[in-house]
Amino acid sequence: MSGTLLVATHNAHKTGEIRTILGAYFDEITDLTAIPGMEPPVEDGDTFAANSTIKALAASKERPDALILADDSGLEVDALGGGPGIYSSRYAGEDATDATNREKLIEELAKPEHAGDARTARFRCVVTVAQAGEVVGQFDGAVEGRIADAMTGEGGFGYDPVFIPEGYDKSFGELSAEIKNGMSHRGRALEGFVAWLEKR
Repeated sequence: MSGTLLVATHNAHKTGEIRTILGAYFDEITDLTAIPGMEPPVEDGDTFAANSTIKALAASKERPDALILADDSGLEVDALGGGPGIYSSRYAGEDATDATNREKLIEELAKPEHAGDARTARFRCVVTVAQAGEVVGQFDGAVEGRIADAMTGEGGFGYDPVFIPEGYDKSFGELSAEIKNGMSHRGRALEGFVAWLEKR
C-alpha cells in the first residue's frame, strides 16, 4: 500500500499510536496539523460511530484527495452506567486534561454508593474512513478490563494508567506499546481497517 493517510485528530499521541500500527501500509501518515486553520467540527453525535463519522467527513471536505481516518473512542464503566462514554475526553469539564479526567473517575468510583460495585469497564473505539467526501468504511473494536484504585505507570495517554485489561495485572500505562497495540480497542478497530485495505 502507498500514499498518504490523514488522521482526523490534533492528538499527537493518537497519531503516533496509529502510525506505529499502520506505518507499513502508507508512505506518510499525517494529521490535522497539516491543515492549519481548519475549524474542528462540532461532535454532537450520541454514539462513537456518529462522532467518528462527523470528524472523518469534515476532514475529507478539506482534503478530498486524501484517505481520511477518524476515530472516536472512550471508556465505558459499568458502575457509571456506561459513562463517561462519548464524554470521556471532557469528563472533568470542557477544559479537562487527561489527568483531571482520571482524577474525577477515581473520585467517582471511591464514593460510598460505588463501594460494592465491580470496577468492570471497557475501552471502545469506532474508526471511520472517508474519501472524496463519502464514508467508505467503518470498523469497531473493544477491550474489556477494570478500573484500578489508583493511577499506575507513565506510558500511554488518556485513561491508560487507570485501566487494567483482562488477563493482566498491570495497567495500559505500565504495559509496553507493543502489548497494548496488540489488544487495544483502537488496535482491534484498525485490524478491520487493515483487512479492508488489503482487499482494495
